Amino acid sequence: MRIATWNINSVRLRINRVADLAKTSDPDVICLQETKVVDDLFPLEAVQEMGYPHVAFSGMKGYNGVAILSRLPLKNIQRQEWCGKTDCRHIAATLPGGIELHNFYIPAGGDEPDREKNEKFGHKLDFLDEMTEWFPANRTARKKMVLVGDLNIAPLETDVWSHKQLLKVVSHTPIEVEKLGNVQGTLGWVDAVRHFVPESEQLFSWWSYRARDWDVSNRGRRLDHVWVTPPLKKTLKGATILREARGGEKPSDHVPVMVDFDL
Repeated sequence: MRIATWNINSVRLRINRVADLAKTSDPDVICLQETKVVDDLFPLEAVQEMGYPHVAFSGMKGYNGVAILSRLPLKNIQRQEWCGKTDCRHIAATLPGGIELHNFYIPAGGDEPDREKNEKFGHKLDFLDEMTEWFPANRTARKKMVLVGDLNIAPLETDVWSHKQLLKVVSHTPIEVEKLGNVQGTLGWVDAVRHFVPESEQLFSWWSYRARDWDVSNRGRRLDHVWVTPPLKKTLKGATILREARGGEKPSDHVPVMVDFDL
């Protein structure tokens, strides 16, 4: 099984890019974030024509939104709201074999890493705290689960182009890294990409639109993640970040991250 996660930054605007991913990389499941479309206007027919008959989505006008596109049957579809907000940042479903898949779009957190000055940053920290409380209260580390999404945090020094220069930049501040680590520690989640790529190696999944030449400057961050619970660790067979997807026509600022499993 191959699972891909991608912040698509408008699924209707970039539906052709999704079709390219389906054709060239052949994932069994595609998890999207920032779909930016209300449910009634989700491009369901186009997705099904790509070969994904099983689709679950939660969307709103203009912002956020998450979706699961699957060749495999989806059961027990759940849409959970966090921090008391109905802002379409999570969707979950059960894949064959009882594997529970969680697709998250964690708040970006604005520009100022101070919750007293920036409500968005406070929302991000509260969201992470709520995840930290929810998982051990509702699930166990023995359950087969995959957590994917744009988690909007680059936790390792090698997950950003410059650790020192980004220490006070939202997405790499110590408090965000600590709180993401708390979430990861709840059920012993395994970072499936770093399972294959040493922590000493720089690795990015996002490059800003602001860069004059993103490829040359390479000022990236690894904001997109795939985690698995311990029972699935032995099934991990490979991981890929499709850097080339940052180029071409109408790219998202994120690229797909894919993990292969031998089930």
